[in-house]
Amino acid sequence: MGRVVIVGYRPKTGKGIELLHLVESHVASLREEGLVTAREAQIMKSADGCIIEVFEWESPEAIQHAHNNAKVQELWAEIGKVCDYVPIAEIEESKSLFSEFASLN
Repeated sequence: MGRVVIVGYRPKTGKGIELLHLVESHVASLREEGLVTAREAQIMKSADGCIIEVFEWESPEAIQHAHNNAKVQELWAEIGKVCDYVPIAEIEESKSLFSEFASLN
C-alpha cells in the first residue's frame, strides 16, 4: 500500500528557481528507481516562497530503499544545497482549516 507524503522546502537565498527545477524532476527520478507510484505529484508554493511537494511512495519499504539508493541520495544532496527542509506545520498556510497554496504544476 502506498504512502502519501507532504514535504516542505524553504529555498536558500537566491535559489528558488534552482530548487523548483530540482523538485520538478524529483518524483520522475524516484519513479525511474521504482520507488513511487504513478500518481502525479503536486507541487505548490506558499506565500513566503516555500515549495510544497505531495507524492506517493510505493510502500514503506520503498522509503527505506530510497535511503540506500545512491542516485536518490545524490539527488537529495543536490536539493539540500539549495533549500532547508521544513515541517509542513511551519508553513503558515498549513495552520488554516483549508490550506491554500499556489499550484506550480
